[in-house]
Order: sequence, then structure tokens, then C-alpha cells
Amino acid sequence: MKNKFVKVHQTAFRVRYKLFLLKEKYIDEEILKNYFRKIKEIESVRINKKAYSIIFELKSDITSKIEEILNNLTIEELLKSCEEEVAAVCVSCVSSEEPSIKGIIRASSALVTERFITNNALKATLTTAACVPLLVEGSKELLNEGLTSKVLESAAVAISIYRKDYLAANSTNAMLELGEYIEETTVHKSDDLLKELSKPNVEEAWIEKKIDDKITEILVKSENIQVGDIVVVGIGNTIPVDGHIIEGSGSVNQVSMTGEAQPVVKYRGDRVISGTIVEEGRFRIWAEHVGANTATQRIKHYIENSLNEKSSVQLKANKLANKLVPVTLGLAGVSYIFAKDFERVASILQADYSCALKLATPVAFKSTISKAGHNGIMIKGAKSIEALNSADTFVFDKTGTLTAGELEVISVESYSDKWSEDEILNLTASTEEHYFHPVAEAVVKAAKQRGFVHMHHEEVEFIVAHGVKTEVNGKSVVIGSRHFLEDDEKIDFGEHKEKIENSLKNGKTLLYVGYDGKLLGTIGLSDELRSNAKESIKKLKKLGVKNIIMLTGDTKEKALKIASELGIDEVRAELLPQDKANIVKELMAEGKKVAFVGDGINDAPALISAHVGISMSRGADIAKATADISLLKDDIAAVVEAKEYANKTMNLINNNFNATVGINSCILAGATFGVFSPIVTAVLHNGTTIGLLFNSIKGVKI
Repeated sequence: MKNKFVKVHQTAFRVRYKLFLLKEKYIDEEILKNYFRKIKEIESVRINKKAYSIIFELKSDITSKIEEILNNLTIEELLKSCEEEVAAVCVSCVSSEEPSIKGIIRASSALVTERFITNNALKATLTTAACVPLLVEGSKELLNEGLTSKVLESAAVAISIYRKDYLAANSTNAMLELGEYIEETTVHKSDDLLKELSKPNVEEAWIEKKIDDKITEILVKSENIQVGDIVVVGIGNTIPVDGHIIEGSGSVNQVSMTGEAQPVVKYRGDRVISGTIVEEGRFRIWAEHVGANTATQRIKHYIENSLNEKSSVQLKANKLANKLVPVTLGLAGVSYIFAKDFERVASILQADYSCALKLATPVAFKSTISKAGHNGIMIKGAKSIEALNSADTFVFDKTGTLTAGELEVISVESYSDKWSEDEILNLTASTEEHYFHPVAEAVVKAAKQRGFVHMHHEEVEFIVAHGVKTEVNGKSVVIGSRHFLEDDEKIDFGEHKEKIENSLKNGKTLLYVGYDGKLLGTIGLSDELRSNAKESIKKLKKLGVKNIIMLTGDTKEKALKIASELGIDEVRAELLPQDKANIVKELMAEGKKVAFVGDGINDAPALISAHVGISMSRGADIAKATADISLLKDDIAAVVEAKEYANKTMNLINNNFNATVGINSCILAGATFGVFSPIVTAVLHNGTTIGLLFNSIKGVKI
């Protein structure tokens, strides 16, 4: 389907469009900007996602070309373009191209050959030729970017050539080439670790189609699968969609998506995610999310963010590195004034902070994002790690986070002499059996345990966040929340108010059943606390979290009981869905650094509002889309693991930062006082940078 747009305003070299593709929840502003930055006639791109607005500043009038692109642009194409790009981490230190060993060979050959040449003119020619790429690059950066580490390094080599110290010039050049190659390889390796998480799409899949009144399995391109299609997957095949199993049982290897080493047994009604592999059994899967909306594509989107996003600590490191370049140059100038020694100047110019400061930080972030991803924790980028590290207040929405989110029917009450408890359960299960939300699954499971007898009904109407409607024997059946039945359908609850209140006081979650305009009965459900919830909260407090807050729609009495059992500091009970985001904003206004953990559709505003939002694996799709961290495994301990990753990463970055400043300051001091020759300085400087890079890519252990 082509995306539509509306031209809002245009001047000679500026045009603004309302682009409806921006309504897509998986679209990130930076992805769209980077896509259009490739067009050389575009000066700049600005986006206002809330207004679905995109503004182009143009070098020439190419509106027709832009409109053609906008008209045909799809989210799939954007995500595909993301896979092929890696943002430049440090322009002065790293090439965006694949690491090449040619520079090392050229510089090393000159270093060795020069030792066997006696003619000074030939030595000068050979050394200069070997150093030309460095000297040219340094000159370009001086003109285009001002003083950078590359400028200082090329100046140091030029001074050595001028002094006819060809050994120093060639040795320094060789060390710089070696250092740059290792730096580039390390950065590319950290990007490759991330790209491992982005598994290629399944190109083809089997789906069921009705042909000549017969259901037939046909092989189609994965991109042609539609929501609602029945996908058939057998042993050894990769699941191409996110969806629910409607028939079949077996085991699924989810290690590529959740980090779980053991295959997981799946039955009818269970969710499956794209990118996982069927090890045993055969499944018929109802496709819920296809194409760009699958978990695999979301991972690609997260990866693109992680490669491009810079945290405040990274920006701080870059700024400090840029500020220290003039300091190094100044020391070189002062040293020459007092010592009149060009060798000392050459040494000082190589003792620069930039590479280690600018490279070690992003590599550490990428390493953590990769490791966390392999462990079923998708982190959107460096800023999310930084925000989670500083989070001192964790706010949990109770259902699906502190509880398992697996409801069980614990009681059925009939308010009519004509209907037994089993008949009410059968009526509800018959109506709900084609839906896969937790309440429906719990009701169908309970009915089967009691000997489910299907009751004929008309077409079912599913009303989001309310319930379902149908007809049985020509009379209306309404099943859902109290608000749905009492307020929307005007069913009187007065006669049974006391029974309902008693059930609620006992901690039951009630599903209300209406028949022929009357309240027929209720089905009581319970959601058990996760077995490791208490331990996880205790660990969060050990990791520096000062406040643990639980939000729930339960009665205050029930909420306090749960809080006491789990060791939660504060409870907000009897809440409406819209209250959650307001509470998060209130806590943030008090100066708290807030992490919100939720899983429902109504959690999305709170996930966006918090400093860092964490969505559980079983959560609604919109919750996962708006979260900064998305868990692919259904375990509250993963929240603790995410916090550990964040804390240890920031600690690693701080240690690297201090080591960089400390060690390079000592090298600079040694060079300034003539203790280190240019060769020794080059070895120490590049060795330090390489060591810190390896330390970063090794990353943290959980």
C-alpha cells in the first residue's frame, strides 16, 4: 500500500509535508532523517512526529523527486535501509568502510626497507610516500574540521620527516596504522555483535488458502502473509510471524530471541514469535503481527537506534576530547619555545586523548546492547542504558509484571435459577474460544476441565478493552467488564451488589455475564504473584533503587497485603488506567528518576512518560513499541538483569574514562619533559587506546 502525504507549505527552497507514515508506531525520527540525508540536494530534514510533519530545506528544487519517494516509501524499506548502515562513531578516528590492512602493509614495508637504504634522498622519498595518506588526511581535517587528533598525529610525523628522523616517522606511521586498524575492527565487531540479533527474514512460508471450496496449503513469499492468515510450520522451520497457535503442540527453540537455552513446549493458545525455530511438532498459527510489525523487525528497529543514538555521557566524552586537542597543541608550542626541540614537539603531538575517549564509550554501549539482546532483553539505545542506571524509583503495574499474567478461574456464580454454574461457564467459553486474551484463555481452559459443551451462538463482536457481544437463541449475550455491562449496556447490578462486593473483597477479578438484558452471573479469576517477585524486588534495592511503587486497580486492602508480602515501599490502589501516567509525571516532578514496568495497552502513556519504560514479554504490542526496554522472556528477573547491565556498563564507562584521562595525562607529561621519544609515545598512546577498546568490547558480565 502506498503511503499518502499532503503538501502543507512550500517556498523556493523549503517544503513541508504532512506524512501519514509518521503515524506508524515503529517509525523513529532518526531512521527517517537518515534515509533522506542520502539525497545530496537536501540541505536538512526536520520532523515533528506528533504533528506527522516533515520539513525539507533544499539546495535545489527537487520537490517532485521527494514526493515520488514519499508516495512509495514503506516502513519495510526504511527498516531494510537501517540494516546496511552503521553511523560513524568518530569521524577523526574511524572509517565507515570495512577495515583494511593495506595501510599497515604500506607503513611496515617502509619501516623495514628504510633501515637498509643508505641514500638520504631515497629514504626521504620512501618515508614521505608511505606517510602521504596520513599527511593528506590530516591536512583535509585541518581545513574542514579544525584541530583534531588526526591533525596532531600528521603534524608529529611531518616534524619527524622535516628533522630527517625517518625511523621515528615510519615507526609512528606504522603504529598509527596498526592502531587505527585495530580500532576500526573493534568498532565493526561491536556492530556485528548487534547485527547478529537481526536474523534474516524467512523468505517463504506455507499458509492455508481456500481453493475450490477446499483448504489447501500453498507456499507464499513471507512479505505476502496477511494478518489473520493461518501459517503452517513444521519441524526445522523458522516461524515467520508473531501469533497464536490454533492447533498443534510441540517444542520451539527460542534462544535467538529470548536467550532460553532449552526448547519451550507450546500448545494451542500459546503465543509464538518470529525468528524462533520449531524443533518438535507441527503448528497451525494465526498470524497476529506480520511484516514490519513482527518481533524480528522490531529488533532491527532497536538495533538501528542503538547504532545511531548517542548518550549524554558519550557526548560529554566527545566534547572533552575536542577541548583537549588545543591543550595538547598548546603544550607542544610552549615546549618548543623553552626547549627548541622538534623531537619533543613530535612526541607531545601524539599524546592525544581523542581516540580513546570517543571510541571506548560507544563500543561499551553496543557490547552491552548485544549481550542483553542475546539474553532476551532488547535495549533501544545508549540513552536507555544511561536512564536505567540513574533510575532510583521503580514503578510496577501489578498485573502481568508482579503477577504472572496467567489467570485461572476460581469460582463461577449464577444469579439465575435457570442457569447452572457449568452452563454459564460453557456459554462464556463458547463465546470467547476464538480469542486469545488471558481472560478468554482462562475461561476456555476451565470449561474444558469441567467437560466443555459448546453452545451455538451468532457472530461474535469483540469490543476492545470492554468485552464481547453475541446472540444465543435470539437473545443478547454481553460478557466483559462491569463498566461495559452496567454503563454501556445499561444492565442493572443493584440486586447482586452485595455478592459482587464480597467477591471483590476476596481478591477475585470478576468477569460479568449478561443475558437478555439481565446480569446472569460472574466468573471469578485470580492471577498469582510471580514466585520470584519478592526476590527480584530485594535485588533491585541492592542495586541502588530507593523506591519500589506498585500501581493497581485492586482495592486498597488487597493491594497493601500484596505490598507487604513482596516488600514494596508504596502502593497506589483503586486506580483508573489513565491515572498511571499522571502518577509517573508526579514522581518525576518530585525529582525522582523513574523506571516504569508495565505490559498493557493502557500502560503506553506511562511507559512514554517515565525516564525509562520497560515492557514485559506478554505485553500489548503498543506497550512494547513505546518502551525503551522490551523483554522477550516472561520473567520479572529480567528487569533486575536489565538494571544490572545498565549499572555495570556505566561503571565500565566511568572506569574507562578515568583510565583514559589518567594514563594519557602521564604520557603527555612524559612527552612534555622529554622522557618519551616519538616512537615510545606512539606505542604507549595507541596501546592504551587499543587496551581500552578491548576492555569495552569484552563488556560486562551478569
